[in-house]
Amino acid sequence: DYEPDDSDLLVWFYAEPPAGKDMRYVADRIAEESSIGTWTDLKTLLPEVWEKLRARVYEIDEKKKFVKIAYPLHLFEVENMPAILASIAGNVFGMKSVENLRVLDIRFPAELIEKYPGPGYGVPGVREMTGVRDRPFLGTIIKPKIGLPAKMHAEVAYEAWVGGLDIVKDDENLASQDFNRFEERLYLTLEKKDLAEEETGEKKIYLINITSPYREMIRRAELVQDAGNEFVMIDVVIVGFASLQSYREEGFKMAIHAHRAMHAAITRNPRHGINMRTLAKIYRLLGVDNLHIGTAVGKMEGSATEITSIREEIQMDSVPASNDRFPQNWEGKKSVLAVASGGLHPGHVSAVVDILGKDIVIQAGGGVHGHPEGTRKGAIAMRQA
Repeated sequence: DYEPDDSDLLVWFYAEPPAGKDMRYVADRIAEESSIGTWTDLKTLLPEVWEKLRARVYEIDEKKKFVKIAYPLHLFEVENMPAILASIAGNVFGMKSVENLRVLDIRFPAELIEKYPGPGYGVPGVREMTGVRDRPFLGTIIKPKIGLPAKMHAEVAYEAWVGGLDIVKDDENLASQDFNRFEERLYLTLEKKDLAEEETGEKKIYLINITSPYREMIRRAELVQDAGNEFVMIDVVIVGFASLQSYREEGFKMAIHAHRAMHAAITRNPRHGINMRTLAKIYRLLGVDNLHIGTAVGKMEGSATEITSIREEIQMDSVPASNDRFPQNWEGKKSVLAVASGGLHPGHVSAVVDILGKDIVIQAGGGVHGHPEGTRKGAIAMRQA
């Protein structure tokens, strides 16, 4: 009978009960474990605390196995995203009383949203930075992903830029290996970036991967900022919510390109885990500027419907409800530039734009460097497409 309050944090679960149990049983177990209950009665749990902080199951769909739970916001340390997730997406996944569990959506209330920075640049800021106003951004990932020495890496980047691409990105596997040290790659590639900008008259972007243990990640970010680069790339799933939130609070002036490597370990099973749209909402709150969301037409899994829903969630000011998502007002947070990447080539460009619109980065790795006449010709083909 509970009617959710605007201040509640709402979670939409897909839940399967264990053999011999019904949906009400599993819904109650989820609500208990994710708020202030446990497996037994507690002498230490005061009635007034229970009433104030308990989660409330307010809707169960037996057929679709949907459970909606409302959490009072004062249950959480609102500014602490890792702790929030420890409650609503923590031990609940490991309980014997739940056969399968998947987070389909989280509705964040305005009081929580205002505690987080959101994107520093987002779509409007990146367009202002680059002068690219009315078309998708075009980018590439240096290939082969591992093995090029820093000087050759910079040369390949130059060829891509002068061929017409806006963005060159490190592969997520490239860090600071013996054959391609971070500092050397940074300075050599930025030299080539300056040269490409001078020759083309266009602003170019280099997404250098700073993913590493936190102190080292900060050291590398400082090097990038001191060198005058406008962007860093972070493998946001791998570094974790705490590192990303802390990094954003450091006050760096660079925009954040969020790669989602390892997301499928969490998102891919349709009956268990957390879907990509929910992760994308969290990353918008924490303040990334670009985010990989899939392609619908390349080598990565994900339907056009799913990927369109993710794009809407990271770019719309107010997201309407649908059959598997809450309405969400983003309270003025900037939109995130969606990135389509994975198995793309010039022949895919039109289809990607039709599905995802123009506020995207279309990234092609092999689709550029695999051109029979080399990287520059591959970049030209992408720009022509």
